[in-house]
Amino acid sequence: MPAPRSPSRLAPDADAAAGYALLPVATLRDGMTRATQDCVAEEAPVALVINGAPHVVMMATPGDLADFALGFVLSEAIVERREDVELLGVSALDNGFEVSLRIPESRHARLADRRRNLVGRSGCGLCGSETIAEAMRPAPHVPAGLAIETVALHRALHALRSRQPINAVTGATHAAGWADGSGRLLLVREDVGRHNALDKLIGAMRAADLDATRGFAVITSRASYEMVLKAATVGMPLLAAISAPTALAVRMAEDAGLTLVGFARNNDHVVYACGARLIADIPAATPVNDKVTA
Repeated sequence: MPAPRSPSRLAPDADAAAGYALLPVATLRDGMTRATQDCVAEEAPVALVINGAPHVVMMATPGDLADFALGFVLSEAIVERREDVELLGVSALDNGFEVSLRIPESRHARLADRRRNLVGRSGCGLCGSETIAEAMRPAPHVPAGLAIETVALHRALHALRSRQPINAVTGATHAAGWADGSGRLLLVREDVGRHNALDKLIGAMRAADLDATRGFAVITSRASYEMVLKAATVGMPLLAAISAPTALAVRMAEDAGLTLVGFARNNDHVVYACGARLIADIPAATPVNDKVTA
């Protein structure tokens, strides 16, 4: 985990929580070079310390770290309830950040077997898993949730475009958003890592007591295996990505009963798994049968 040391060029700026730094650059445009400044997304090591022991170091955008820590332990099935997590503090170090948590000792004892005190890079959601069995844990079957109109799905996706302040100035971050059954976007979180953005969203949802079965998630990345696994673990019934899924993600979504949508942009989309929840014209907030099939 990060340890205090003297500042260096690798250390984040003092205002790193803003999510970006203003750095000097040389810009070539129309054949002319000029010195200017550019907003560059922050990326820093974030150490999660659980019950006094280092657990994992993730490379992340250093904002909303309390949400990130809570979402991480929930989406990774380290705990099942928000009430089992106590945030002890978020500390800025010279070369990163540290988030300290306390969980029940019975849960913490299981982590010794998983041995996840490794490094997870911002582009990787499973770097901390040491064995295939750990990485490929089965996803629980998600609750029925709501049937969602396609117009609600695209309403949320359109709203997501204007709710990404870090990406607006850097062009370098992903976002994950949570919408209710009507497509009203309730929460958005950003991060350089797509899975970190989803963890931050999950943590923010639990902190706000939002029911994961009463809406859907939209993400600005591809729908990879770990994104589906995290969504299913906390009970999200539908995950929509602006990019493509992987075949493994589709198979997992089918097994978990999670509606998986890809290439959701410009009022178009592709349904890859469990499409019964997504209906073109229905009354809002209509429950669907728990046996959702593709």
